[in-house]
Amino acid sequence: MEDLGDRVAVVIGGGSGIGRGIALGLATEGMHVVVADIDAASAEEVRGEIVGSGGRATAAEADGTDRQSLGRLAETTVAEHGAVHVLSTNVGVVADRPLTSASETDWAWIIEFNLLSAVRAVDVFLPHLRASGGSAHIVVTASLAALLAPPSVSGVHLGLYTATKHALLGYAESLRGELADEGIGVSLLCPGMVRSNLAATSARHRPARHGGPLPAPPAREPAVTMMAPEEVGPVVARGIKANRLHILTHPASLGLVEARHAALVDDFAFFAEA
Repeated sequence: MEDLGDRVAVVIGGGSGIGRGIALGLATEGMHVVVADIDAASAEEVRGEIVGSGGRATAAEADGTDRQSLGRLAETTVAEHGAVHVLSTNVGVVADRPLTSASETDWAWIIEFNLLSAVRAVDVFLPHLRASGGSAHIVVTASLAALLAPPSVSGVHLGLYTATKHALLGYAESLRGELADEGIGVSLLCPGMVRSNLAATSARHRPARHGGPLPAPPAREPAVTMMAPEEVGPVVARGIKANRLHILTHPASLGLVEARHAALVDDFAFFAEA
């Protein structure tokens, strides 16, 4: 999809963090952006940012983990704008839990939000992407943790988070293969450290079925090396237009990925010696 101008994008989880950055970036490309978020006020704020900068956007309240809510979002978008050309799904949570002490409730929460939210969004929006009358694209937001396996970062245990991001890698790559002949591209966004409020929104929006809201995590001063969310949007737009499988915000992290794969190659060599 080389030209994004005058097309329609739905950004689920677009009210804050990376989703907000993507919404701003796609609007800059001339897209009409539907900013959807479980927090209606935050979605409206991002809509205001876009419109205030001369772009086009609408705001919608939507629960990215609820199939019926996603269905209403899709139907409203098509009714108001005629089509959907880009779907960006950004629902996700992080929990500071060691794998060795994580409960089944912890696993259910993380899997539903980090993996099944993307599956449900694609299931609901795929018929509309197919009906768009031309090329379309899906962007699934994962993490650099989809390509690595850090046990912790800055003291936060990431095993649960990493497991689901690895699942998204397999999902997106397989989905890309299935949809390639239909002219629908699929990209996996693997951002490194980006300034966001993920820990806070994870705690605040944990639903009752998974134990209800958690206490607000301690405030952390963002590292100066963290990327601003606004910087992510142009990277995503570039990845969509080039139909890249992996969209990478921190290419300098290549050495970490190479080291991980070197260990895999070494294991192949070890067992080839038998």
